[in-house]
Amino acid sequence: MTAKSARQEPARVDILGVRVSAINLPLALETIQSWIAERKQRYVCITGAHGVMESQHDETLRTIHNQAGLVTPDGMPLVWMSRLLGHSRTRRVYGPDLMRALSALSAKQGYRQFYYGGDVGVADTLAARLCETYPGLVVAGTLSPPFRPLSSDEDAGIVEQINAARPDIVWVGLSTPKQEYWMASHAGRVEAPVMIGVGAAFDFLAGRKAQAPLWMQRNGLEWLFRLCQEPRRLFRRYVWIVPAFLASAGGMLIRRASSAFWLRTVQRLRHLKTG
Repeated sequence: MTAKSARQEPARVDILGVRVSAINLPLALETIQSWIAERKQRYVCITGAHGVMESQHDETLRTIHNQAGLVTPDGMPLVWMSRLLGHSRTRRVYGPDLMRALSALSAKQGYRQFYYGGDVGVADTLAARLCETYPGLVVAGTLSPPFRPLSSDEDAGIVEQINAARPDIVWVGLSTPKQEYWMASHAGRVEAPVMIGVGAAFDFLAGRKAQAPLWMQRNGLEWLFRLCQEPRRLFRRYVWIVPAFLASAGGMLIRRASSAFWLRTVQRLRHLKTG
């Protein structure tokens, strides 16, 4: 790794055992662009409180996050935590926003895109809409896998299809944590420099689902908007996740503050003894 590429690797902040990138959208784009230029192979987890809390009882998922090239803060709670822990420049790097920004950049740079995931037809609709919005965008391929476990032969065929398309970026639109597991298990097999798990961004940018208003996104209330849209599917996730994250994160901050207080106290006592 050169000194230049080393400087491009963003800092990470430990939030309940998950090393979240202290990042903003321009730095995320710069980092991903450097991977493509150097033909590195990395995957990106776009993670909110849900991913962090799932990682509390799923050690494999936590490892997958911590081995990712980037773990972007998808929700405002992670942004607020990162700032409280000393990274004041952290901003939300939201999946749909990253997809739009990277599509615009790709249209200029000629980066080839592959869209993997979504219901039947969603990846095709997504690709068509993005090509219309960003003239010059190169789509290497699309594929919507069946909603069942794949045989080893089927999986090998998918990898072969993706590699034959020679994409620079593979967008993975599966549900969390399925997409994180998929990217980690295919790292080194999929030859593209970058895989990015964006989940619901496929449906949002394909026009199948509405996004929360900006004021809700900026104030950490997107979960409430999505819960109202899909109460049966998301009730357990958000009714459990939000309070659990707030309690765990609050406890973490209290422990850190307590440790810092006692450390300062001990240092002062030592100073008084030697003074």
